[in-house]
Amino acid sequence: MGRVGAALALLVALLAADCCTAFYLPGVAPQDFTRGDLITLKVNKLMSVKNLPYEYYSLPYCRPEKIVSSAENLGEVLRGDRIENSPYTAKFRVNHQCKVLCRISSLNKAQAKAFQSRISDDYRVNMILDNLPIGMVLMRDDDGEQVKTYERGFPVGFMDDNDRSYLNNHLTFTILYHKDAATDLARIVGFEVEPYSVQHAYEGKWEADGSTTLKTCNPEEKKYVTDKGPHQLVAEGKEVVFTYDVIFKASDIRWASRWDTYLLATDDQVHWFSIINSLMIVLFLSGMVAMIMLRTLHRDISKYNQLETAEEAQEETGWKLVHGDVFRPPAHGSWLAVLVGTGVQLFGMTLVTMLFATLGFLSPANRGGLMTAVLLLFVFMGCFAGYFSARLYKTFKGEQWKRTTVRTALSFPGFVSAIFVTLNFLVWGQRSSGAVPFGTLCALVFLWCGISVPLCFVGSYFGYKKPAPEDPVRTNKIPRQVPEQPWYMHPAFSILIGGILPFGAVFIELFFILTSMWMHQFYYLFGFLALVFIILIITCAEITIVLAYFQLCSEDYRWWWRAYLTSGSSALYLFLYSLFYFYTKLDITKLVPALMYFGYMTIVSASFFCLTGTIGFYATYIFIRRIYGAVKID
Repeated sequence: MGRVGAALALLVALLAADCCTAFYLPGVAPQDFTRGDLITLKVNKLMSVKNLPYEYYSLPYCRPEKIVSSAENLGEVLRGDRIENSPYTAKFRVNHQCKVLCRISSLNKAQAKAFQSRISDDYRVNMILDNLPIGMVLMRDDDGEQVKTYERGFPVGFMDDNDRSYLNNHLTFTILYHKDAATDLARIVGFEVEPYSVQHAYEGKWEADGSTTLKTCNPEEKKYVTDKGPHQLVAEGKEVVFTYDVIFKASDIRWASRWDTYLLATDDQVHWFSIINSLMIVLFLSGMVAMIMLRTLHRDISKYNQLETAEEAQEETGWKLVHGDVFRPPAHGSWLAVLVGTGVQLFGMTLVTMLFATLGFLSPANRGGLMTAVLLLFVFMGCFAGYFSARLYKTFKGEQWKRTTVRTALSFPGFVSAIFVTLNFLVWGQRSSGAVPFGTLCALVFLWCGISVPLCFVGSYFGYKKPAPEDPVRTNKIPRQVPEQPWYMHPAFSILIGGILPFGAVFIELFFILTSMWMHQFYYLFGFLALVFIILIITCAEITIVLAYFQLCSEDYRWWWRAYLTSGSSALYLFLYSLFYFYTKLDITKLVPALMYFGYMTIVSASFFCLTGTIGFYATYIFIRRIYGAVKID
């Protein structure tokens, strides 16, 4: 227990810098600007915590002469990002006030309905400048000091107490730049916006050549848009004039630290509380394991090895009594091997992703990088799934190795694909930008069938080729009868109890992960997440070992499946927590977004089941081989 505590303390110290400071590799190379350079703002999806994402131009906003889509990686497409050009332009370090973008002379019924629908669902507009997302400034109190943070995007509009919709048709952009002291070059380090709703007024008729002077926004008369005055009502027949300001401000923020303000939405103290909570669980379990290992097991092994006569051997009790059956292959061993192989695949994917994310390679600056890495790593980890599945199935002395390999290659990806494709058809029906295009679906099928499946067969070939490990004890030909078990050792009870502690070790951090997924916030504290992942591994291993030892002491040798299900049952609590989160934190009322939430949380829970189940299984497998290999059995 002392070694475990010391190791965790060392990890906390090593990762603290990453947890509490911004160490991020940029998603793009820095771009230098000089005064007067033309810059163009790009637009991204409209997003809402209540509904599906939609493309920016699904609303009748001002359009450029030609809409050009930006090249996107696989992760961006799967996230629903649709980055396009816009008519918003400015000259670098040249302020613009009351610049008219376009005018809609009269909203028709469809246009008014589209704006009203998006406003009622609290949609927010996303824009991008030099790879920085637009944000509204929020001030947060941090120990008596006001700290500036950003809220992603800006609302399409707002509603009054009478349920009338108003459109934010004037935007004040503030672009922060950091100037090089030696040259006139500068880099963009901040992209802020303040939206306003204003019913613009002007004298005479609207001039198409842009010479119309607005009375509500006139820089010559030093009259600027404020929250006062009549707002722009969204209704059929209403005229809408879109305008914007651009203000450039010098900043002390350096380009390498420009994402820091975007990533200050959460308090680090809560994450440290999560770590301390998880450490308490680990220390408690470590104490129990130490007691079993150092006292009970040591005493038992010494006692068993001192038995000399046959009569004494017949009187043996406890876990040694089932030595002739403890390595008897389980029922449905093929499926257990499949689940273990899938768990190894997910474990390898998670471990490598966590490593790269902790080092800063998958920072939010690299949009879609995290999801792309997860998919590609899962695909290439297929070789490990095939190898470990084959090794375990050969240990069971199974003969249907081809069927087991096919199950390993197709079962879990097929389960995920069935849910994903079904949801994608529903999202297609809603014409949402979250729908994955057909070409991307073909790319995903190629990754699965063209790379993952062959790698799984390659790994399986090497796994079956290698000799199976020899059991430390011989297995009896006739199975031993399992005595009646006390109520607290009933499989259902012990399995459900075993999943509580692994879930308890991660549930606080789980809240932030769900918030980033469904509330459109950045998640960046991968140092904390790496610590929680290590604690999860230790917790799954220890609770499964403890319960398996109690099971063997009760002369029940059927530990294979129970070892997997004990720690894997934490996925049930994860899914139940997702239900609680849905009904207490989210405001989703429509059917398709709700189905998307539960569909994706089912995938997450199934992945967590395979991951934690495999960790507990291998920990118990190693433990049982060690204890039975340490006793003398004639």
